[in-house]
Amino acid sequence: MSPPRLLKDAMHNYISVRFHSTPEQSEMITAMLMDLGFEGAEEQENETVIFIQEALFDEPALKAITESFGVNYVLTTVPQQNWNAQWESSFEPVIVDNFALIRASFHQAKDAVLHDIIITPKMSFGTGHHATTFLVIQQMSALDFAGKSVIDFGTGTGVLAILAEKMGAANVLAIDNDEWSINNSEENIAANGCKKIALRMAEELVWEDQADIILANINLNVITANLQNLKQAVKNEGQVLLSGLLLSDEENITAILKNNNFHIEKITHKNGWISILTTPIVFPQH
Repeated sequence: MSPPRLLKDAMHNYISVRFHSTPEQSEMITAMLMDLGFEGAEEQENETVIFIQEALFDEPALKAITESFGVNYVLTTVPQQNWNAQWESSFEPVIVDNFALIRASFHQAKDAVLHDIIITPKMSFGTGHHATTFLVIQQMSALDFAGKSVIDFGTGTGVLAILAEKMGAANVLAIDNDEWSINNSEENIAANGCKKIALRMAEELVWEDQADIILANINLNVITANLQNLKQAVKNEGQVLLSGLLLSDEENITAILKNNNFHIEKITHKNGWISILTTPIVFPQH
């Protein structure tokens, strides 16, 4: 799944479009609207909010897309310079099974939570509110990161890389193809006092050394395009944790993984999305 972008220009009014849909519809509609100049998509349970500069807004084009999916929408004008304050005011902490708390710096920490993660709420993908991030963090809680090398492919805000270091990873390579995400990750890494995370901007999975664990919370197309890279980049008996996958993708992606010699260890579900923990099968060379 492509990460929403930061709203680029606070000096203009924005139009927010709010619509209810299935996860499958949301992904397709969001992709089509991004092509029209929309930005800053925020996904919640069964609801998506996406923004566009008022000067660029073309309602007939919006209506043509939403009507083709049978989806209704609500419009709101967001005055200049107020969008960030609106986002921050609506940003709520996320707790994953008392294992991890994802919060903004203006929220209070919670003693009962094992890992406390501060994320600047700038509408980048990966705040924990989206089901895929929640699912990956939930699966990470059962893995052993102590002393391990980790690759976070599609790092977004850096939240998974930060959590990996907090769980004891020896080193983490965080990769994203988006400059906004790299800059936001850098800020979040510093805010959490992390010292073992290296950031890299790249279009595909790159690595110098094989990792013990690879995290890839992206989308079906990017994952399938990088399957061989994923297999080559992970150590023998290492683990690859995948998400950004729709429930409707499950049959397809599991078949693809098995055909490419990935052993499926565990699949979890939330709000129409899935996360898959796998171990690539490495055949002994003769």
